[in-house]
Amino acid sequence: MSESTSPVRVAVVQFDPQVGTQNRAANLSTSLELALEAVNNGANLIVLPELTSTGYFFQNRQDAFDHAEAVPDGPSVGSWEDFARHHQVYLVAGLTERERSRLYNTGVLVGPDGFIGKYRKAHLWNLEKLWFTAGDSGFPVFDTPIGRIGLLICWDIWFPEVPRILSQQGADIICSLNNWVWTPPPLFDDAGKCMASYLTMTAAHVNNVFIAAASRIGEERGARYLGCSLIAGTNGWPIGRVASADQQEILYADIDLTSARSAPIWNDLNDLHRDRRCDVYDRMLGYTEHPCLPR
Repeated sequence: MSESTSPVRVAVVQFDPQVGTQNRAANLSTSLELALEAVNNGANLIVLPELTSTGYFFQNRQDAFDHAEAVPDGPSVGSWEDFARHHQVYLVAGLTERERSRLYNTGVLVGPDGFIGKYRKAHLWNLEKLWFTAGDSGFPVFDTPIGRIGLLICWDIWFPEVPRILSQQGADIICSLNNWVWTPPPLFDDAGKCMASYLTMTAAHVNNVFIAAASRIGEERGARYLGCSLIAGTNGWPIGRVASADQQEILYADIDLTSARSAPIWNDLNDLHRDRRCDVYDRMLGYTEHPCLPR
């Protein structure tokens, strides 16, 4: 790592946060304990799952509202901020955000100087539509001293526009917060991987961007979670292994985040971003302004 210009040890944390207001303190405590384990193993960018502090399957909208808090002024974000300041690291985590009468499935990024920014999930899965409002924050990329960080949440990865927009805005790494659940069977292939892992690998490959995907495990109110967290390199292949389907664990990768900026150049004649045919896409999609901007 000595020759890297932005050396980062990324950690993705896979565990089992449980729904229920009585479990919120335990979920938050476990997230901090596992984040500390990651720090003790040298991580300086830590990614936790979707809805880390609340669990996922609410009974109804009132139940979701009872789990929610303001961002960034609520207790979960405050605890993660304190942790990031104390250990001088960057941390990404998910929670239920309350803004007046609206609820959002939100990911937050905190760092050594506190709160950096948030992303509200744009694509809502199944019953989420009954309690969450679809995200209205766009797809922000946050410029930090270690690199440019984008966020997406779970079902977003099924929509190729999301990682493409983040990569086009110059993201060096996309932190993907997940509670991967049922997809059309089979849930796993012979290698033990779920479809979401392959979608993550594909998104990293076609956009030449690192993706750190933290999922969860366990069962909750009849739902089974799929694990399979991973860290994908700019070539799409996992750096190290893909996590199990059912074990609490932390995966690590030592990478140079800024190497993503030269990764789209594949050979003397092909550059992934410049080869895009925006002159064709624009007309097909009905754009009146040119959306295909270089990184």
